[in-house]
Amino acid sequence: MTPRPAAAPDPAPRTVFLLAHTGRPAAVRSAELVVLGLLRCGIGVRVLAAEAADLPLPPSVETVPEATPDVLDGCELLIVLGGDGTLLRGAEFARASGVPMLGVNLGRVGFLAEAERDDLDKVVDRVVTRAYEVEERMTLDVVVYDNGDVLHTNWALNEAAVQKVAPERMLEVVLAIDGRPVTGFGCDGVICATPTGSTAYAFSAGGPVIWPEVEALLMVPIGAHALFAKPLVTTPDSVLAVEVEPHTPDGVLWCDGRRTVTLPAGARVEVRRGSVPVRLARLHHASFSDRLVAKFALPVSGWRGAPH
Repeated sequence: MTPRPAAAPDPAPRTVFLLAHTGRPAAVRSAELVVLGLLRCGIGVRVLAAEAADLPLPPSVETVPEATPDVLDGCELLIVLGGDGTLLRGAEFARASGVPMLGVNLGRVGFLAEAERDDLDKVVDRVVTRAYEVEERMTLDVVVYDNGDVLHTNWALNEAAVQKVAPERMLEVVLAIDGRPVTGFGCDGVICATPTGSTAYAFSAGGPVIWPEVEALLMVPIGAHALFAKPLVTTPDSVLAVEVEPHTPDGVLWCDGRRTVTLPAGARVEVRRGSVPVRLARLHHASFSDRLVAKFALPVSGWRGAPH
């Protein structure tokens, strides 16, 4: 009797983590559609217990507490549904775990998002068939010194912003690049950004748009009272520093608009290329130029095409 070949082992179970802004009805509806679509295709879904209570989810969905650092263990992808704030929250999970983040924009601009709410069926299909690519985005490592001692450490995907606290008083700062002073002035603040962050707060402050493939660091003054107060673009290996003058009121440091710490007078903020990137899942091969035009609704109707 001819022996039968051994049966192929069952493929390893697949799990996707879902993060949603449950305060938005659109996010709740979108989450339900994504979850049901994934479950129908045999892909497990994991969510935070705090969010599960606000979502109409079947009992087969796994829930985990938010406090544990290993909530994405065993997950192949992090799907985030929401606006820019939710996407930046998702970036915190993605950076800590190394799991790629796939953002679905339910807000306004959503440069970190890869899909819009009308693309949910496509998102599910691409996840099921693994038809996505992963790219790494530069982050920032941020250290705050006070009298030479480390006061605080943090990180950012978009930007680290040093800002004034008192609306009636300017913040007096000195800027330095690679250990050498460049200029000083009174201002509302200074933004240190990545190319990813060049289309966020730095853009609103008058900074240039930097294509994501460019490796660089960006420094943009906010409301500076000085002739030389232009955006500065440096190499990715530079160290940017913002020193708060000793005689000025306290300032505040915001990282991605989510994590903050008070800066005492005399504090020094150093920003350098982050040691840990954030991985983003990509569904499209569209150029960044096309993304820029679509997100900002830029007028391009006069374009007749490249010369032949």
